[in-house]
Amino acid sequence: MRAIWKGAVAFGLVNVPVKVYSATEDHDIPLHQVHDEDGGRIRYQRRCEICGELVDFKHIDKAYDDGEHTVVLTDEDLSSLPVERSREIEVVEFVPSDQIDPVMFDRAYYLEPDSTSTKAYVLLRRTLQETDRTAIAQFSLRQKSRLAALRVRGDVLMLQTLLWDDEVREASFPALEEKVRISAKEKQMSAALVDSFSTDFDPENFTDDYQVQLRTLIDAKIEKGDTIDTEETFGAAKDDDGDDNVLDLMEALRRSVEKNREKKAGGTKAAGTTKKKGA
Repeated sequence: MRAIWKGAVAFGLVNVPVKVYSATEDHDIPLHQVHDEDGGRIRYQRRCEICGELVDFKHIDKAYDDGEHTVVLTDEDLSSLPVERSREIEVVEFVPSDQIDPVMFDRAYYLEPDSTSTKAYVLLRRTLQETDRTAIAQFSLRQKSRLAALRVRGDVLMLQTLLWDDEVREASFPALEEKVRISAKEKQMSAALVDSFSTDFDPENFTDDYQVQLRTLIDAKIEKGDTIDTEETFGAAKDDDGDDNVLDLMEALRRSVEKNREKKAGGTKAAGTTKKKGA
């Protein structure tokens, strides 16, 4: 992993130098757009609406438009803001961990000690663990002021950015105001249904089926030779027996998906057997 930011966690007079790493990554297969007739790559251009010229990133500034006026903000303008110059993750309070609504959680980052001595880092980690508290912190990252929860995951401190209060919408639906009568029998049956599905959560038991199927589809098309040379995106020949290729491809895809489901079902049953209470 590569650090994306360096700073220090500050609470009281204690200062903990840290490196910040993204704790998550996107596993989706990258796709791009092409012309359906010849497979040519579709690319977007940064073109000025006034002069019509293509513009390099180095000549692009940010701007705010209120409908009547446009305010241009240069990199120098933004870097002059005091909060942007700060390299400090300031702890402002410690709260019971169960008081943070999960709907507020956003991006997650790992914090690595960035000092010859890890004592302050370990002290903060153990304090959070033993008091069952989460530190609420404020800091600046990528020209945005952030609110975050500083908590422990295993042996590492994790910084999880939080949505601001006005970024969480209120759930106001007329249907929720209707009076609904639930019988004791219905609650009993509902509880029994929940109990029949109850187990310990293990994220390894779940697979992104769409990405698995997409990879199967891509591999099958490569195996059938249904590809275009990346260096030569024009003049690709079409198969005369295209319909047969589609049928063979779909059959291969169907079998692969069924095989994966059988494997997943077998693994889930085995996991459920080993995790029964009292086993």
